[in-house]
Amino acid sequence: MPTFTSKPEQPKCKSLSLREFQNAQTMIYAIEEINKRADILPGLSLGYRIFDSCGSIEMALRASLSLVNGENASHLSCQRPKTVQAIIAETSSTPTIAISATVGPLHLPVISHFATCACLSDRKKHPSFFRTVPSDYYQSRALAKLVKYFGWTWVGALCSDNDYGNNGMNTFIKAATEFGVCVEFSEAFFRTHPREEILRIVDVVKKSSSKVIVAFVSYSDMEVLLLELAKQNITGLQWIGSESWISDMNIATGKWQYILRGSMGFAIPKAEIQGLREFLIKIHPSSNIYLYKELWESVFQCRLSTEQSSESKSMCTGNESLNNVQNQYTDVTELQIANNVYKAVFAIAHALNSSVGCSKWDTNQRECNTWQVLQALREVSFFTETGEKVFFDKNGDPAARYDLLNWQQGEEGATKFVKVGFYDASLQPEFQLSFNNITIMWAKNQHQVPVSVCSESCPMGTRKAVKKGKPLCCYDCIQCAEGEISNKTDSVMCLKCPPEFWSNKWRDTCVPKLVEFLSFEDVMGIVLIIFSLLGVSFTLGIAIIFFVHKDTPIVKANNSELSFLLLFSLTLCFLCSLTFIGRPTEWSCMLRHTAFGITFVLCISCVLGKTIVVLMAFKATLPGSNVMKWFGPLQQKLSVITFTLLQVVICVLWLTLSPPFPYMNMNYYQERIILECNLGSAFGFWAVLGYIGLLAILCFILAFLARKLPDKFNEAKFITFSMLIFCAVWITFIPAYVSSPGKFTVAVEIFAILASSFALLFCIFAPKCYIILLRPEENTKKHMMSKS
Repeated sequence: MPTFTSKPEQPKCKSLSLREFQNAQTMIYAIEEINKRADILPGLSLGYRIFDSCGSIEMALRASLSLVNGENASHLSCQRPKTVQAIIAETSSTPTIAISATVGPLHLPVISHFATCACLSDRKKHPSFFRTVPSDYYQSRALAKLVKYFGWTWVGALCSDNDYGNNGMNTFIKAATEFGVCVEFSEAFFRTHPREEILRIVDVVKKSSSKVIVAFVSYSDMEVLLLELAKQNITGLQWIGSESWISDMNIATGKWQYILRGSMGFAIPKAEIQGLREFLIKIHPSSNIYLYKELWESVFQCRLSTEQSSESKSMCTGNESLNNVQNQYTDVTELQIANNVYKAVFAIAHALNSSVGCSKWDTNQRECNTWQVLQALREVSFFTETGEKVFFDKNGDPAARYDLLNWQQGEEGATKFVKVGFYDASLQPEFQLSFNNITIMWAKNQHQVPVSVCSESCPMGTRKAVKKGKPLCCYDCIQCAEGEISNKTDSVMCLKCPPEFWSNKWRDTCVPKLVEFLSFEDVMGIVLIIFSLLGVSFTLGIAIIFFVHKDTPIVKANNSELSFLLLFSLTLCFLCSLTFIGRPTEWSCMLRHTAFGITFVLCISCVLGKTIVVLMAFKATLPGSNVMKWFGPLQQKLSVITFTLLQVVICVLWLTLSPPFPYMNMNYYQERIILECNLGSAFGFWAVLGYIGLLAILCFILAFLARKLPDKFNEAKFITFSMLIFCAVWITFIPAYVSSPGKFTVAVEIFAILASSFALLFCIFAPKCYIILLRPEENTKKHMMSKS
C-alpha cells in the first residue's frame, strides 16, 4: 500500500499578464455597471468568481470543474457559494475547447472573449459555447482574400502549433488555394518548443523565395519568433498578421519593430468603454487582493512584504499612483479584447433578465436553471452604449467584422496602427473587403506594393504550363500554337480560333484567314491571261488568213467549213480558260467546266471530221469506190453536232444532279483558305474529261493510220502530231491536277487547256499558213495533186 509524506505541489503561475489582468478587471467593471442599473435584473446583484489558469489546460479544467461543482478553491470560505450560471472562458482557444467540451453536456453556457478557433462553432461538440469574437474561419478567409487582392500568389505561412494556429492556417490554405494563391511553406511552432526548432523555422523563412509571410500566430509565440529573426537581422519581408498580434502594442514597441514595419492584418474593431480607465487605476494593494499586490510590485518595481528576499527592490510606500502609468493594463486606447469581455458580461445579464424565474427571484426561489440561460443566450440581441449590436448566430458566433490595420512609422519613429480598410463577412463577396483613402506603408517603408510571385505573369498570346513537381503558381509561359490565341493575361489554356479565322503574329487575336484563289491581279493569273489572249489573237489571225485565201487550193483541200469551225472552237477554248481565273462563284464554277468540256469536244470533233475526210478522200480515189457519198459535207456537220451534243447531255446531267459549287477548302493549309470549285460529282467531271479523251484517242488512231497516204501535202501527219501532244498534255495533267494544291490546281488545268489548244492550232494550221504566206508557188492544184 503506497505511503505519502506530502501533498502534491500545486502549480504556480510565473508572471502576471497585464493584458489578461485588464480583461479580468473589465469583467468586474461590467458587473458593477449592471448592478447599478435598474433596467437589467432589478433587485438582483451579479456576483463573480475569478480563477487564474496561467494558460494551462489542466488548471483551466480544474477551475471549470470547481465552478460547476460549487467548490471553493479558497481555504477561507465559510459557506457554500451559489450555483454559477455562466462561465467567461479563457482567452486562448485550446483551454477554452477543453472547458467547453467538459461543461457543455451540463447545459452551462460558456462565453469566450478571444477564443477564435473555428472548431468551436461545431454545435455537436460545443452545444453551449458562445463568443463575442468572430470565428477564425472568417479571419482566415479574409486574410486569403487580402493576399489575393494585392496579387501575392506565392506566400509563406507560419502558425502557432495549437488549435488556434492550426485550424486558422488550415482554413487559410484552403481559401488561398480556392483563390489561386500558392503557399511555399507552412510551418507550425510553439513558444515552448526547443530553440533548435525555432531556428529551423527561421532558416526556412530566410531561404524562401516568397516575399510575403502570413503569420497566424498568437502574440506570445510571435515574440519568441521575432527574437530569433532580430538576431539574424531578417528584414524586407511583408508580414500579414492575425488579430492576436497585429494590434498588440508590446510587439509593436519591441526591439524587433523594424522587422515588422509595414505589416498588415485584421484586428477586432477597437471600442471605447466609458469610465473603465478610472476603474482600472483606482485599485490599491491595501485591499488585500493578491493580484493587486502582484500588479503593484510589477509596475512600480518595489516589494510590499518584508519577507521577500530582494535587496535590489525598495519597499512600496503605498502612495504610488497608477494615474500616470502607461502600460498594457492602463492603456484603454485599444480595447478590442476588453470590449469583448464587456459585451460577454452584458450578454449574460440580458439572458438572465429574459429567462423565466431568473429575473424575478423571490426569497423562496434561489436557483435559476442554466438551460434557461442557455436558451436565452441563443436569442439575446441588444445594443451597447456605443451603438454596437450584440447577437449570436446559430453557431454561437457574433457578426464577423474586422479593421484592416497597417503598421506605419510615426513622427518620433514609434510604430502606430493605422486603419486602412475594413472587412465585413455579412456583405456580398465583392463588397466584403474595402479600403480607406489612406496611403499604405509597406515593408522597408516602401509606398509601392511588393511583388511576391513564383512566376511572372504570362502575357497575352501565351498560356501557363505548370512546372513539373511545383505548385500551380510556378509555371512557364508557353506561346500558343498556331491557330490558337489567349486574349488575357495568365491564361491557363489557349482558345482555338473559329474555322474561318487564324491567329495573328502575337497569338492574341483571331484574324480572318487569307482566302486564296487564282485572281486576275495575281502574277500567275496575268501570265495565263496573256497567253490566253495570245491564243485568241493567233486564232483570229489564222482565220483571217484562211478567209482571205479561201479560194486557194490548200484551203479548199482541207475542208474550209471544218477549218473555220475548228478555228472558232479553238477561240472558245482559249477564252474558256479565262473562266477559271477570278473568285469562284456558283455560276463561274458551273460555267468553267461545262464550257471547257463542250468547246474541247467541238474542237476534237472537227479534227476527227477532218481526219475521216482525209481517209475517205484517198479511199475514194480507188477504182469503183463511192465512199465519199457516205461522208459528204452534210455527214461531216452532223458528226460534229452529234459528238458535241453527247457532251452537252453529259454536262446537263452533271449540272442537274450534282453541279460544281464554290467551296472553302480549309484542310490543305491551316493558315489560309483555298477558295475553289468543288466538282460536286467527281464522276461527272471525269465523264466529261473521259469523253474528250476517248475522242482524242480515236482521232489519234485514225490520223496515225492515214499518216503515210501518198500526197504532196499529208494533213494526217500533222493531225497525228497534234493529237500526240494533246494526249500527252492531258495524260500529264491528271497526276499534276490531283497533287497540286490551291490555286495551282486551277493553273495546271488552264495550262493544259492552253497547251493543248496551242498544239492543235500550230500543228494543224501553221504548215498551211507557211505555204500560203511564204510558199505561194506550192499553193496550186497541180502541186497539191502531184505525187511525192
